[in-house]
Amino acid sequence: MTVASNSTTIGARGSSRSTGTVLVTVLLLAVAVAAPFVLYPVFLMKVLCFALFACAFNLLIGYAGLLSFGHAAFFGGAAYISAHTVKVWGWPPEFGLLAATAVAGAMGLVFGAIAIRRQGIYFAMITLALSQMIFFLALQLPFTHGEDGIQGVPRGVLFGIFDLNQPLTMYYTVLAIFLIGFAIIWRTVHSPFGQVLKAIRENEPRAVSLGYRTDRYKLVAFVLSASLAGLAGATKAIVFQLASLTDVTWQMSGEVVLMTLLGGMGTLLGPVVGAGLVVTLGNYLAATSLPVPVVIGCIFVVCVLVFRRGIVGELMHRLPKRGH
Repeated sequence: MTVASNSTTIGARGSSRSTGTVLVTVLLLAVAVAAPFVLYPVFLMKVLCFALFACAFNLLIGYAGLLSFGHAAFFGGAAYISAHTVKVWGWPPEFGLLAATAVAGAMGLVFGAIAIRRQGIYFAMITLALSQMIFFLALQLPFTHGEDGIQGVPRGVLFGIFDLNQPLTMYYTVLAIFLIGFAIIWRTVHSPFGQVLKAIRENEPRAVSLGYRTDRYKLVAFVLSASLAGLAGATKAIVFQLASLTDVTWQMSGEVVLMTLLGGMGTLLGPVVGAGLVVTLGNYLAATSLPVPVVIGCIFVVCVLVFRRGIVGELMHRLPKRGH
């Protein structure tokens, strides 16, 4: 009877958690759909682009345990590819996004094949060095236009039907891209592949002893993360009609690390919250005389001291305790 009652209790808790997750998801979707009628759509699109970028980065560091300091190479490199194919070659936006994502994935394959041979700080430094090479190419190659970047990128017509020059159409397109990317990450994390990644993160030698070829798993995770980061950068280039050196600098790599840590590394919603917080602060502080990096840095220090698991991570850690 005790075992049966415990099973019933566990089942009830699992069911209530599932119901709660569904309700939160529906609520967030409703808020996202209604948001452009309350807030400035371009601001919301910027949040969504960086949220996808942070989620892609979190897949690598939060679930595979790999700290990359070079993710700006994929974000900014894809932005240049998307902008060039759409503006110069006259491709429709959907093909520009696909081409940019594919190029980012190919870059991720090359970077990953080189970097995963090392671990820890050596891995991070290799990714940073490779990213700086991409920055140098973006500064020197003719098609990137150096410090001017690629300006005046046309948004075009998606699938020959949806005019992306309309703010609401553009917003819902970006929202759809974010949801697709987030769904891919969610499915990856909750798949057997994702469980192996977590095992590698926790104890790689044990995963090797169980027969897993960890280098292959890490390489696939790296390529997937790079591809989704590229999709975010390509989308941003079309939204703002601009691809510039700002997107490929090492500071951008540091910014996505900040977003992920603030929101909660290893949580699905943490990077979204962190991206929203950093973009919002940057947007509103830019209109004041306050130094934006200093203020964001102070907030980061406070969050690290008070919320060591990040905002979402700390909430997830503390809320179950209140239910007992």
